Amino acid sequence: MISVLLPVRNAAATLPAALDSLLAPSSENLEVIAVNDGSDDMPEDHLETGTEKERGKRRVQKPEQMAIISDHCATGRVLGEYARRDSRLRVVSMAHGGIAQALNRGLAHAQGEFIARMDADDVSLPGRLQKQAAFLRQNPHIGLVACRAAFGGNGEQAGGYKRHLDWTNTLLTHEQISMGRFREAPLVHPTVMFRKSLIRRFGGYRDGPFPEDYELWLRWLNFGVCMAKLSETLYLWNDPPHRLSRTHPRYGIRQFYATKAVYLAEWLKRNNPHHPRVMILGAGRITRRRAELLVDHGVDISAWLDIDPRKVNRSVNGRPVIHRNDIPPVGHVFLVSYVASHGAAEDIARFLDSRGYRPGRDYLLAA
Repeated sequence: MISVLLPVRNAAATLPAALDSLLAPSSENLEVIAVNDGSDDMPEDHLETGTEKERGKRRVQKPEQMAIISDHCATGRVLGEYARRDSRLRVVSMAHGGIAQALNRGLAHAQGEFIARMDADDVSLPGRLQKQAAFLRQNPHIGLVACRAAFGGNGEQAGGYKRHLDWTNTLLTHEQISMGRFREAPLVHPTVMFRKSLIRRFGGYRDGPFPEDYELWLRWLNFGVCMAKLSETLYLWNDPPHRLSRTHPRYGIRQFYATKAVYLAEWLKRNNPHHPRVMILGAGRITRRRAELLVDHGVDISAWLDIDPRKVNRSVNGRPVIHRNDIPPVGHVFLVSYVASHGAAEDIARFLDSRGYRPGRDYLLAA
């Protein structure tokens, strides 16, 4: 059986397309667990007849009343209608607690061997669940499989998101996903399917001031979970302006780097032959601030590497700034790149490869 986790909050407009894509005829033994996370969007009939004062009263209910309200809001009505038509949809209502709590609530109800993710404003393309489940059955050493996704927004207006998706679509093997994890989140969260046994062994979603999906990938990879991605495009990843990764502070840049530093320091402890010493590529103020997070986890930054003549041959934060052309020979140092400007990682990788440095052995891209 496949259990699909679908956290939902105020998504009445996009929910039908998402549910239709999941509940299309399928040979799979499937359940969709829609967790209504305290939705309070007004049904159209109430919006047309209710006064502003009435709508205000509806939206300031006490927390213990929210689960009841969520069943009668616009989102709740859509979920109820679909649940009456298709027994594969199970609706769980809760007071608004956020996505991590909603996902864990869904996991507590999941009966499937495989857990798939889905967002209420996206679309799963035909065959997605069947192909991912078949892959996991055929590859028992793989714990999680994602798929490539198509971008459903305006690529010009959302250049950063589109570039991120294009990059994640290049990471197909476990080695590529593992090596890419410290640059950015290597997986698009709602495209994944994983074995439920991973939750029992390594824990589920943690709720805190950090991106819950990125923390989960880093933690599972740290435990040695093998991951892969299907080369087929089986998901439409839309980009609405209210997407949580655009609006919630837990998905801020600093939160990403702070979460990354915890697991990157662990990785360096195991894989850096010169631990705890590293040299950091990038000596700009923002780069230094992000790299300094490693120091809190036992990493010793011995020097900065840069190409800006205004920085080279200076001392910053008590460490010298060295021109990157003057890096020590291979085998004498481990390098971590924190330069985040567009195209910088590829340029740095080409330069280091030309000097005989190899990713994972002599250097790592962390931005």
